[in-house]
Amino acid sequence: MRKNLYLYGVAVAALGWCTPILAQDAGGNPSDENEVLVTASRTDTSVALENYTGSASVISAQDLIDRQVRDIADVLRDVPGVAVSSVAGQTQIRLRGSEANHVLVLVDGIEVSDPFAGEFDIGTLQAEIGSRLEVLRGPQSALYGNDAIGGVVAYESASGRDLEGFAARIEGGTEDTINGSARIGLAGSAWDAALSATVVSTDGEPNARGGTRDIGRDSYTVSGKGAVEVAPGFELRATGRYIRTEGDFNDSNFDPTSPTFGLIIDSPDTRFENDAIYALIGARFSVLDDRWTHDLSGQIADIDRDTFGPFGRTSGSEGDRLKASYVSAFAIDDRHSLTFAADWERERFRNDDPFGFASDMRQEIENVGLVGEYRFSGDRFDLAAAVRHDINDRFADETTFRVGAGFDVTASTRIRASAGSGIKNPGFFELFGFFDGQFIGNEDLAPEKSNSWEVGIDQRLANGAILLSATYFDSELENEIFTTFPPPDFIATPANRETESTQRGVEVSASAQLGGGFSVDAAYSFLDAEEDGIEEVRRPDDIASAALNWTHPRDIASATLVVRHNGEAEDLAFTDPSFIPVRVTLDDYTLVNFNARVQLTDQVEAFGRVENIFDETFEQVFSFVSPGRTAVVGLSARF
Repeated sequence: MRKNLYLYGVAVAALGWCTPILAQDAGGNPSDENEVLVTASRTDTSVALENYTGSASVISAQDLIDRQVRDIADVLRDVPGVAVSSVAGQTQIRLRGSEANHVLVLVDGIEVSDPFAGEFDIGTLQAEIGSRLEVLRGPQSALYGNDAIGGVVAYESASGRDLEGFAARIEGGTEDTINGSARIGLAGSAWDAALSATVVSTDGEPNARGGTRDIGRDSYTVSGKGAVEVAPGFELRATGRYIRTEGDFNDSNFDPTSPTFGLIIDSPDTRFENDAIYALIGARFSVLDDRWTHDLSGQIADIDRDTFGPFGRTSGSEGDRLKASYVSAFAIDDRHSLTFAADWERERFRNDDPFGFASDMRQEIENVGLVGEYRFSGDRFDLAAAVRHDINDRFADETTFRVGAGFDVTASTRIRASAGSGIKNPGFFELFGFFDGQFIGNEDLAPEKSNSWEVGIDQRLANGAILLSATYFDSELENEIFTTFPPPDFIATPANRETESTQRGVEVSASAQLGGGFSVDAAYSFLDAEEDGIEEVRRPDDIASAALNWTHPRDIASATLVVRHNGEAEDLAFTDPSFIPVRVTLDDYTLVNFNARVQLTDQVEAFGRVENIFDETFEQVFSFVSPGRTAVVGLSARF
């Protein structure tokens, strides 16, 4: 969330890893044939990456370790089709030109978006030791309902069985950065448990043009998970997570007589505090030699956000979600499977305005979703189809679908295609407004709806040493919610567009093993996203990356050089006294990063990384200056 930006540097280093990510896109390569997708189906049986009919990336635990990822937002910058924009206190992700609130984020199976804000601040999610990540691009509403128009980002921490024993890391560097993480994993014949704690802390640097105030951040995460087999075929599981994030931020200059009006300026004593509690409990029962499974789960998410100024608290919000799910999956045989799922969800939210300028009434929305899914996996042909019907107590009932197929033309060539629809209900701000006189809600808003399709090809060359992948996607969004400034008062209020918004683009990746421990990976994404014929903001048309990696034959050392390029992007600036936004263009930028590690003993490694080696100045969001050069060194150990 916060100045994730400098850690964005880590992201860059993480891009070195992007490489493997690219190699692990749907279609896979021989070295990654064991990669699986947990979120590609509502059944608890994983889908092999090479059998997936859409576009997906798997970021393994080893990838995160090799690229020294600390903020998950950083590594997402290197996934094809993903755009990340980060400022102090808010980090957003957009998949294939979708809005940030069109991306469903799951953490250990829990929906973590803030019901009040309508999206998840990905900057609050830290990379724990042993964790992994999945990204499904394209609409997934047929499986998961609301919030999944753009796709799904799923983070999974390691269980006690995945990673037994004790592991820890500690590092320090520029900007008084001190980060640390530790975990312990235990497992028995019928049980496993894991406990993890992670801290990310930095004093930061100025993020205002010409500013001198350092923008720091501290983030703390404690999580645990466990499972026990009570009887053959009957298992209980539980997971919990607490995240606290504290940090500084700067405000815009609201003085219309000032030459810096509408720009970010040093704002002493402005800060934020976010607290989030997540928990899930579940039970799984299987019969017929595990061919028919039944899973019942309940989860909660409780998020509080507060901002402070020189004289105390200036704003606050509360959001919570209660959800129950039942999933029944039946494997007809080794190739055919059927799944039924039912979800009940209640979201509540309240504006905790300390000044009484906005309604503090608690609002809530309930939804019931019914899912049917069919999957076929053959020797050369794969098929997946899903349909979902949502019954909402505020909006009209909606039905969404997804269908996809993949075919191995030869042993080295695979083609795939998929199509689907998505739904996104209006959020709290849009329905009920924020501060009276500044942003007025519109309770007559209709949900946003999308229809998308894609086609892709994966090609292996040189006995699998080279992997090429290309995907074309096309999406149309109806009823897009946008902000209007109607006269005579020009007070901001949301409305539905009567025209369609479009998102089209191409994702290309390449990965090659060069011999001698060297490998090279490259990715390029082109996006044409328009809202009523006007280019969407914070979505670069072109994003490219390349990484050169070397690993010692005995894996006692490694190094990665990464180059990332972001093309020009449009943004909005509130530099007009009317507060009607003015369109501006953010300059393109290229970053060079380097990371390395060396094994000191069988249990201990030393590592270091440098981001933005050439100290380039750039902005991801108008008037917010991103971090310059940063450097970190540290030690990690496993026992």
